[in-house]
Amino acid sequence: MKLVIAYIQPDRLNSVKQELYKKEIYKVSITNALGCGQQKGYHESYRGVDIEVNLLKKVRLEIAVNESFLESTLDAVITGARTGAIGDGKIFVLPIEQCIRIRNGDTGSDAIG
Repeated sequence: MKLVIAYIQPDRLNSVKQELYKKEIYKVSITNALGCGQQKGYHESYRGVDIEVNLLKKVRLEIAVNESFLESTLDAVITGARTGAIGDGKIFVLPIEQCIRIRNGDTGSDAIG
C-alpha cells in the first residue's frame, strides 16, 4: 500500500482527474495549498506598494493505492499535470503502514479498495 501525494497547478486539476478516471482511480483527496519552489514567486503592485508574492497557489492530491495501481496512478498524474514549464509540481510516494475502513473494519489492501 502506498500514499501518493502530488502538488500540481490549480488549472491542471481537471485534466489530472480525467486521467485518473481513465485509469479507474476514483478515490482521491484534494486540498488547496500554498508553496514555492524554483518559481520563486513574482512581484505585483497593490495600491502603489510593491509586494513580493512568493507563496503561490497549488493543489495537493492524496491518493492511497495498492501496489498494483501505483504505476498507473503516477502515469495519470504526470500526464495530466505536465506542461513542461517550471512549477508543474512534485509527486511523493510514501509507504502506508496500516489502513482501516471505519464502516466495516476491513484492514490492509481490502480497506483501500
